[in-house]
Parts: sequence; structure tokens; C-alpha cells
Amino acid sequence: MIFKKLKINFLLAMLLMQLFANAQQVRVINNFDKDWSFIQEDITGAEKAELDVSKWRKLNVPHDWSIEGAYDKANLNARGGGYLPSGIGWYRKNFSLDESFSGKKITIEFDGVMANSDVWINGFHLGKRPYGYISFNYDLSKHLNFGKGKTNVIAVKADNTVQPASRYYTGAGIYRHVRLVATDLVHIGDWGVYITTPDANAQKAVVKVQTEISNESNKTAQITVETAVLDANGKVIKTTQSKQSVAANQSVKVDQNIEVANPKLWNVETPILYNTLTKVIIGNKVIDDQVNSFGIRSFKFDAATGFWLNGKNFKLKGACLHHDGGSVGAAVPLSVWEFRLKMLKQAGVNAIRTAHNPVAPEFLDLCDQMGFLVMDETFDTWTSAKNNGEKGYNRFWKEWWERDTRDMVLRDRNHPSIVIYSVGNEIHDNLDSPEGFKKYTDQQDLVHQLDPSRPVTMALFRPANSKVYTNGFAETMDVVGQNYRENELVALHNQKPTLKVIGTENTHVIQQYLALRDNPFMAGQFLWTGFDYLGEEDWPKITNGQGLFDRIGNWKQQSLQRQSWWSDQPTVHIVRKEDNAGAGEWINNWTPTDFDTYDDAKVAVYSNCDEVELYLNGKSLGSKPKPADDSPRLWDVTFDKGSIKAVGKNKGKEVSSEELKTARPPAKIVLSVDKSKIGNSWDDVAFVTAKIYDEKGNICPNADNLIKFTISGAGIIDAVDNGNIASHEMYKAQQRHAYHGVVMANVKGNAIGNIEIKATADGLENASIKIEVIK
Repeated sequence: MIFKKLKINFLLAMLLMQLFANAQQVRVINNFDKDWSFIQEDITGAEKAELDVSKWRKLNVPHDWSIEGAYDKANLNARGGGYLPSGIGWYRKNFSLDESFSGKKITIEFDGVMANSDVWINGFHLGKRPYGYISFNYDLSKHLNFGKGKTNVIAVKADNTVQPASRYYTGAGIYRHVRLVATDLVHIGDWGVYITTPDANAQKAVVKVQTEISNESNKTAQITVETAVLDANGKVIKTTQSKQSVAANQSVKVDQNIEVANPKLWNVETPILYNTLTKVIIGNKVIDDQVNSFGIRSFKFDAATGFWLNGKNFKLKGACLHHDGGSVGAAVPLSVWEFRLKMLKQAGVNAIRTAHNPVAPEFLDLCDQMGFLVMDETFDTWTSAKNNGEKGYNRFWKEWWERDTRDMVLRDRNHPSIVIYSVGNEIHDNLDSPEGFKKYTDQQDLVHQLDPSRPVTMALFRPANSKVYTNGFAETMDVVGQNYRENELVALHNQKPTLKVIGTENTHVIQQYLALRDNPFMAGQFLWTGFDYLGEEDWPKITNGQGLFDRIGNWKQQSLQRQSWWSDQPTVHIVRKEDNAGAGEWINNWTPTDFDTYDDAKVAVYSNCDEVELYLNGKSLGSKPKPADDSPRLWDVTFDKGSIKAVGKNKGKEVSSEELKTARPPAKIVLSVDKSKIGNSWDDVAFVTAKIYDEKGNICPNADNLIKFTISGAGIIDAVDNGNIASHEMYKAQQRHAYHGVVMANVKGNAIGNIEIKATADGLENASIKIEVIK
């Protein structure tokens, strides 16, 4: 029997095991990720159970087959898809079900299939979903075989042949998690528990819980809905019950209000979460139950003062993130997102825009847990294609926008991290027309209907050209969002001060930073982007390099500068401007080497300290105060080999410093790992970083040696990368050339035990490191 009584959300599994260790869970959920077969071909009849699959590859999902391929300028997805392969992929899974499940409702849930997916069960076509980013499910109940010796076959076709389908990398395949769910015929509806906190302060909160109950039986059901609120430690705070009659083949919504005294409010500093446990009871029997996480908080957008959370006014310091994870493509283990969000926190980021599509549900769980605010976005296009002639969602928007918007909002609306929805990015449809107005208002109205607790925006594109600031369109928006052109957005608010405004996409330059800092009415801005992302670049580049961080998390000049602007921690960073760099472009991976190429250089220090003093080989080059506009402090330096050091002081006391030293020839590899223990789970990854140092322990930023990894024990090397946006080396490999002296390997466990990773390179001292794999 394939079913196991697992917890509802794998992110919350450990917590829920503690909360309900002694309780029987009625709703049965099976992780359906393992033991699939895959083939990348267009095979007629592949959905039929009798098809010979002996040549198919065995694998587990999530799986992105595009990232496994080779870069090629001739690949059809071109610059948008990062020149990686496209086509058709088939997945199949055989499974059996005990006879005891024959009276249940059996549903398969996909968190995302890229793209144009078709799904069959035992040869019966269940349906098609064009949008690769959306979560969806199908009822299998009427088409299943139950009992000993009887099998079932689920088949999934992912069709990515029509290209270019996007302006950025999509991936291909069943690239997010899959579950099989068994419920009673009377059950909680899909995403049927909706939790809000309309009254929330430090003294009291009202938790409003609306539960949709579906009765798919042939007789009326007399039910009791019992909802308990539990704190972060699993303690039941309060329980309430409501009785309800549900007619056959009908659904009802049950509203309950639960008062919580002295709640711990969710915020970006202390993101404390609560849970609800909802039970559906007939007689004395629990027939369905569900756990949902939520946070108690209040927020608002104000036209004059911007954003408020729990009565505190501050800026949304945001970054946009695409859904790929670099070397892992679109199938992103949770550890990758955790690593990236930690890096963004260090840079001072407190908000994420999901550019430009629904994300994996566990990504939003992480934002809840780590204290990020979220702009949750639906689409990159409506009916008009973007300027590269893409053949993507614009082909399906008219038929599918309502269903896809509904499913995203219903799925996501309990996340306390989400404070605003966006229904479009740089939409090219004509917004200076009644049709354009209607397209927007229809979407905004639907979101309000499904979730009246949050405002709606969209990322306007060249508003002066589209006339949305003069034709009344902006006045229809809950919050006016605009990409770039900050001066236009500031001018709009100054002309129409009742409008709420936010920067939905912004560059890293100081003028855009000041537009946020110096205007109280600007609620926030979202930098393009948080991390470099695959695609949207011209060959031989294969990655867009506008991120605060590169693909493996290396700091760049814009992240160092942003940290000096947005972080509350004292910060000092030394960078050097290259001769051919553009205005404001600085080289931050510099160490004072290659002295035969220059004697003089312009040095900048990014710092939020009151005073910075610069030293060359111990000699002071002078101190400089913090400029009023927070720009970098500049020195013209005549170099000598040795060291350069910047010291930051607040009120005369040293609070931060950075020292760079001349690098000698490469001598050795040094390995480090972000954690010494990982779980035996697809989502848990250890990041092993190999850096090339000289004999004195200084990083060699120009080293590009080929580093080879070997692994032994209870694990695998899942991917390797170096962050180079023009490298065409394979990610699914065990070697890669260093870039700026660095290579990273993603390591996963495949059994309980120990792992040893070794790194070698010709002419360098080798290195090894160990990791333990635990349950």
C-alpha cells in the first residue's frame, strides 16, 4: 500500500509531528515524488498503461530535464530560456491502493508542471493545464483499481515544444512536489480554510476562520466544524465548534471567530507563526482534518506615509526573484531558497516580489518563517506578447486567467508574509482603452472576492506612453506599482497625493535608492534582481547578471553597496573602479594584485558608518565622513603590494573594518560547507564551496583552475557551479573551472551515514571535507 499517514506540509512536518504525536490524522497524504519513469520524447499513446517503459529512465521528482542538457545557441528557446533544451517529456508512475480506500475521494496534487501538461489515470484523460507555474489537482476516484494485485498508472505529458515560450528560463517537467490525498466524501474543500486576523494588536487578536465544506456524497450530512488555534509550541489556545447541514453534492462555508489574548505578532524581526487544526465531525467521528499555518499581524498601505506593519512605519526593501535556482534549474530544493533568502537578509532585504508568476508553496512557507514580506504575482503577460515574440501564456490568458488567478489566491492567502498581490508585469495590452481597464478591474475584483484582506497592484510599463497616469487607470488601482522611472512615480504622487505608490522593479543606482529614502509616501521598491537568473541574455552569456548576488551567492558591488544602505549592521566594503567601467560601476572582487597593470586606482568604500579611514600598508590615507546622499567615499590611491584596509567608526569607536591583501600564485584548495549535517531528503542540500588560496591564505581572484570533486559514502553531488554568466559547462557534473577562484558543489544525502567530498586540481594542494546524513 502506497499511503502513509504523513503531515500536510513537508516544511511543517517536524513541528506537526510534535503537535499531534498522539492524535490520529484522518486526512491521509502521501508524498508522491518517488519512483517515476521518464523519457524525453513525443510518444503517441504514452498515456496507456500497457506501453513498454523498459527504456525509460527511473527517477524521483521534482525534476527539471532542461537543466540537464547542454547549452547551444541553436536551441529553440533562445535567450529567454537560456539556450537550454526544450521539447516533450513524459512521466509515468505505477502504484497500488488497498481496498479500504475504494470509498474515499482520491486526489493527486501537483505543485507545478512545466508546461502545457496533460495528465492521465489508467488511460483516462483527466485534463490539461497550460500554465506551468500553477498548482492544480485532479480527482482520480472514479478511475482507480483497488485491492491486492491491482495496479494503477498515472501519466503526465509536459509539452515545451512551442518556443520561445518565455523571456526567462522556465525549466521543463514535473519540477515541483506531487502528493496523493485521500479524504472522506464529506471533506474540507481544496484550499478551503481561509484565515485572517482583522483585529490584531499586542493586547488582543480576532482570528477569523472560514472553512469550506464539500459534500460529494448522495445524502445530506449533519456536521460539526471544530477549529482549534495552537501557538508556536503546539499549545491549544482556544477551540470553537459550529454545527452545519450540508446538502448532497453541495458546499457550504462556515465562519468562526476565535479571540486570542496577548498574541505574539508576526513581523520581519520575530516571524512567530500559529496553527489552526480544523476537524470535520459527523456524530462522534472525525471524518476530515487539516492543519494550516498563519500569522497574527495587521498592515496597511497609506498614501502619505507608505507601508505599516503592526503600527510600525517602515520601507519595503525588496528584491525580485525568478523561480530558478541556478545550477538546479527550476527544480529547486528548499535549502537553495533558504540559502538565498539568508544572503538577501544580510544585504538588508526584507521583501520579495515573486517575479513574475506563482512560486512553489514551500517558498512562501520560508518567507513566513524567515520574516520576509511578499508581493505575490500572477502573470508576465496577458494577451499581448512581449517584444521577443514569445509564444507563452499570452496564448492562453483569455481562457485561463480566471482559473489560474483563483487557484493562486486560494492557495496562498493564509501566508502572513503576503501583503499585496500583483496581477501583471509590464503588460503590453492597451491600457488606454475600455478593454484594458476591464482586463485589470476584472482581475482586481476577483482577487478582492477571494481575499478581501489584501490590496492589488500591477507593475506598470512606461506609464507616460500608455497614459495610465492621465486616463484614470491609476485611480482604479489599490496601490500604483511602476517599474523604473522613479521620478515619474514621485511626480504622480505629488500631483495626486491620495494615490498609494510603490516601486515594483528598480535598478541598483543611487538615484533610485534616494527616491525611496527621501519620499515618505514611497511604500517600497523591489530591486531587479535578488540573484542572477537563467535566461534573458544574449549569447555567449546564458544568465542575466543584474542580481545582488551571482548564482552561487557571491557578493557583488551592488549587494555590498545595498548592504551599506539597507542593513542596520555597521558595514565597510572596499571596491575599485575599473578603467572601462561605466558610471557608478565598481569591481568588488578585487584584491590588490596585478600591480604590473596599474599603479594608480580610484578606490571606493561602501559604508554606513559615520567615518571611514583608509590605510595602505598601515599608512593612513585619511578619513572621510558619511555623505548626505550615502554615496561611496572615494580615494585616489597609488599602490604598493601588501594590504589595504578600511576602518569604519561610529562616534569615534571602531565598529567595522575590511582588509584586502595582495594575492600570490595559487597554492591550495580550501573546502567549506554551510552545514555539517543534512537530512536524507530531496529538499536538504549542503553547499560545499571550494576556494583557491595562495600559500599565505589569501583568495586568488584570478584563479580559474579546473576543480574535480569526488564523493564517497551516503550522498551524491547534485550540481556544480561557479557563478560565471558566460560559462557553458554542465551543471550535472563533478567538475568545473573556478571563477574568481571559487566553485560550489551541491551535495545531497541518499542514505543515513557519512559523506566525504574531495576536491583536486592540477598543481594545487587538495582538500576534503565530511558531512553527516541524518534522518
